[in-house]
Amino acid sequence: MAAKAFSRSITPSLVLLFIFLSFAQGKEIMVGGKTGAWKIPSSESDSLNKWAEKARFQIGDSLVWKYDGGKDSVLQVSKEDYTSCNTSNPIAEYKDGNTKVKLDKSGPYFFVSGAKGHCEQGQKMIVVVMSQKHRYIGISPAPSPVDFEGPAVAPTSGVSGLKAGLLVTGGVLVLGLF
Repeated sequence: MAAKAFSRSITPSLVLLFIFLSFAQGKEIMVGGKTGAWKIPSSESDSLNKWAEKARFQIGDSLVWKYDGGKDSVLQVSKEDYTSCNTSNPIAEYKDGNTKVKLDKSGPYFFVSGAKGHCEQGQKMIVVVMSQKHRYIGISPAPSPVDFEGPAVAPTSGVSGLKAGLLVTGGVLVLGLF
């Protein structure tokens, strides 16, 4: 009987931990959506930047490149080196043909081909990683009149916070049935 009571009390905790961890893990994202996408684009509409603009990258995600490591490489570079296609001073260099780069902070990441002349022909990509959502508990003070000169706006509740709360509440209710 004590084992059954212990099992009933530990199961909800494990399920909630599993739910939390499943949301915290990043995804592996194939660059361009397919193997072999790391190449000179045939047109502007075929560029990897067009693909990257449509995607949502989160902190913890990893970009994965599949390419011929004997003929090409992936260089992570600064914004200036991206713009000028300077490959002489990369932040990081990958040549293995199966490159995985973890996106560990928000903001832009700049990548260019390490093959001579490829960057100038458009084989480059900017990936922008979205910032983490911050949840604040309590009431924030109103901005001072110096900081804000627009009309007053009524406060609204956050829909994402409501969804998360409903998910947790639903999980607890379901677990209570066991």
